Amino acid sequence: NLVLCCKGIPHTLAAFGLEAFLDEAGCKLVFYLHRVSRGVSLSTTCLLSGFQAIKLCPSISRWMDLHIRSPKCIVLCCFLCWVLHFMVNIPIAMYVAGPTNSKNMSMVFVYRYCSSHLSGILFSITAVIYTFTDGMCLALMVWSSGSMVLVLHRHKQRVQHIRSSRLSPRSSHETRATHTILILVSMFVSFHALAAILSYWITQLQNPSQWLTSISVLVASGFPT
Repeated sequence: NLVLCCKGIPHTLAAFGLEAFLDEAGCKLVFYLHRVSRGVSLSTTCLLSGFQAIKLCPSISRWMDLHIRSPKCIVLCCFLCWVLHFMVNIPIAMYVAGPTNSKNMSMVFVYRYCSSHLSGILFSITAVIYTFTDGMCLALMVWSSGSMVLVLHRHKQRVQHIRSSRLSPRSSHETRATHTILILVSMFVSFHALAAILSYWITQLQNPSQWLTSISVLVASGFPT
């Protein structure tokens, strides 16, 4: 909800012609909350998928059973995700400014309703941190989903002879779970990877077109929706 509200609503207002509806404090708050909520959404989705994979894998769950299955561990990890992204996204709150009409300042316009004065070096460092964290989350999501699919496939093969006597045309529970996992991870990776590519493309253009920015916002809102 935070991801959709912090980016969708301001960009919709800007698309209808309202360009100066946020002051500097509003821009800082909106962009900071969006980055934090996006990072937390990304991290917690991967963490919960990882917990599911660990619980399904007997070789891992045996020695991590007492810790991973505890709800307190999951709550603690989610809390640490919030703390981590609150700290990592501090540069967003520092360097995002309100809309400006001055052309003498070396401003990088983020959107029509806000701007940024992030220097080239600091921008590169921030981009590397965001790319690294997003890449780790995507890799964890692919690993955990692949592990769950592999475990479900092996389990289906082991119980195939038991179900062979049944004449039910319905698909097995493992097959339905596998389809759900594959749909989830495909949408997750596709939306986030495409959003990252579009965001990088926009930062490399001097004056990105409004339709490109709108498509980037739409794609970034795809998985949360």
